[in-house]
Amino acid sequence: MKSLSRLALPLSLLLLSPLVHAADFVLESVDIHEGDRIDIRHAYAELGCNGGNLAPMLMWRNPPAGTRSFAVTVQDLDAPGGNGAWNWIVVNLPAGTTELKEGAAGLPPGAVQTRNDYGRPGYGGPCSLPGKTHRYEFSVWALKSAKLKIDAKANAALAAFMIKGDALGQAKITATYSR
Repeated sequence: MKSLSRLALPLSLLLLSPLVHAADFVLESVDIHEGDRIDIRHAYAELGCNGGNLAPMLMWRNPPAGTRSFAVTVQDLDAPGGNGAWNWIVVNLPAGTTELKEGAAGLPPGAVQTRNDYGRPGYGGPCSLPGKTHRYEFSVWALKSAKLKIDAKANAALAAFMIKGDALGQAKITATYSR
């Protein structure tokens, strides 16, 4: 019995070892927080919304092994139509990227902002229907490919399809907005 108990401790440490060292892929922001209301400065500036249309600062850590690039998306999960609406898609962020500054200032060379569902490349902030609270999912995607073969003219549905098909992992923050 003594030999089994001596073996049990090292075996249990060996079995737990991957859990102890495994770190979750995490997305954080000083501007938006899980479950909180999105500030007006990050809301859309047209279509009856009077926001600042300023992309929030996002930072991430602990991407999955094998990550060769990142993509960032913002999706209105409650937009009419049942498929949500894409407010922002950025692809081809190099593997060494760990944050996007507020306003998406200083995107790395080669990064591409595709058209959002407002029909324009770049960030389009939340603009839910009056009286309705919508959930907005801010995501960073760890990708297998160094670059996705899409440009700024790509529509949001195509870009999202390509991102999801190449994803190794996703970290997200879901926040709300209403007017």
